[in-house]
Amino acid sequence: MSTLTPAPPGTAPARRAGTASSGTASSGTASATAERRPFAVAVRAAWLAGALFWSAFAVLEGINHGWLAGLLAGVFFVAPDLTFLVAVRDAPRMARGQLPPRAVLYYNAAHRAAVPLALIALYVAVPVVWAPAFAALCGWLAHISYDRAFGYGLRTKEGFQRG
Repeated sequence: MSTLTPAPPGTAPARRAGTASSGTASSGTASATAERRPFAVAVRAAWLAGALFWSAFAVLEGINHGWLAGLLAGVFFVAPDLTFLVAVRDAPRMARGQLPPRAVLYYNAAHRAAVPLALIALYVAVPVVWAPAFAALCGWLAHISYDRAFGYGLRTKEGFQRG
């Protein structure tokens, strides 16, 4: 039987060195992890491809439609991480890697890809066309995609990364 070391919330427990695993439960878990690993790599690679696509689209919009489109793409590329400022006073009291719980709602709302995707769909459906708005949405999607590609996802209500 293997022993596990305690892990911070939101992370997988690590096996202690020198312990042997025996039995079908442990080996079943290992095979399930081995099967999920290629899938996780493929998902992160897809997010990276999306990030590169949205970045290129944002740059193209900035080039084609002027400085305002480029500026808004850049602002919206950075803006989702400004949600950390909601609870900046609480940050020194948090555990390493923990977002203050007061900021989690804002962080998660700004880091859901469905929000800018829905706004892009609305942008396409509505006859009003303003290229800087589209460039901003491209920058926002690029930010979210880079975060997912590099392993940063949504947060639990306690502020830790979801597993």
